[in-house]
Amino acid sequence: MSDNSTTPSTNNEPSLASQLALVKARVEQAAQRAGRDPAEITLVAVSKTKPFAMIAELADAGQVDFGENRLEELWEKVDEAQNVGLAEIRWHAIGTIQSRKSKLAVGPFALVHSVDTAKLAQRLSRDAQAAGTRVDALLEVNVSGEESKHGFTPNQLRTELPQLLALPAIRFHGLMTMAPLEQEPEATRPIFRRLRLLLEDLRERFPQGHWQHLSMGMTNDFEVAIEEGATIVRVGTAIFGKRELG
Repeated sequence: MSDNSTTPSTNNEPSLASQLALVKARVEQAAQRAGRDPAEITLVAVSKTKPFAMIAELADAGQVDFGENRLEELWEKVDEAQNVGLAEIRWHAIGTIQSRKSKLAVGPFALVHSVDTAKLAQRLSRDAQAAGTRVDALLEVNVSGEESKHGFTPNQLRTELPQLLALPAIRFHGLMTMAPLEQEPEATRPIFRRLRLLLEDLRERFPQGHWQHLSMGMTNDFEVAIEEGATIVRVGTAIFGKRELG
């Protein structure tokens, strides 16, 4: 794993704690604009490629939920958190999961956000059952219809849900989507609205499901997502700064 030391900050660089406070304030303001309780919204700090020292610094500032794209990196950070006694951290697996790596997604995670095929759901359930545990997950939906995006189409999800909900060792708690990256955040509003309407539809059609979460919205558009009903937002750059390439 990369060196865990952080780059010394200059007088011009805001601290991680101050960046986190700004994002939390924006979350609260967006919730208030929508007439929602800010406590309904979970802020997941997307810590992919960031050293564990930055995670520890944010945990000291009160951040609890962290999201990782790569399962291998997620497990490294889980081990580091355990080694330094940061048991309060809730880990989220937010990246695309290859079916052959499904066993790595069975662990002490708050949520797996990206169950994008029936095949992956079946494998996760099988692996969790073998481990004597359960996976808590979200179903990824390709609302925008972009070929580059992963996930079920809305109609495909409606068709396959009876079988998915019957899987013995995976419980779905809602939906997730990746909106297109737009210059104007307002352009993503129809995507978020469609996901919310789909969740409401599924809640009526499949009342046996657990339909409480909408994971949608990132640094560029999380405020619009909150206004449209997001219960989980995944924010990286606005908290950590731009991701280093390589």
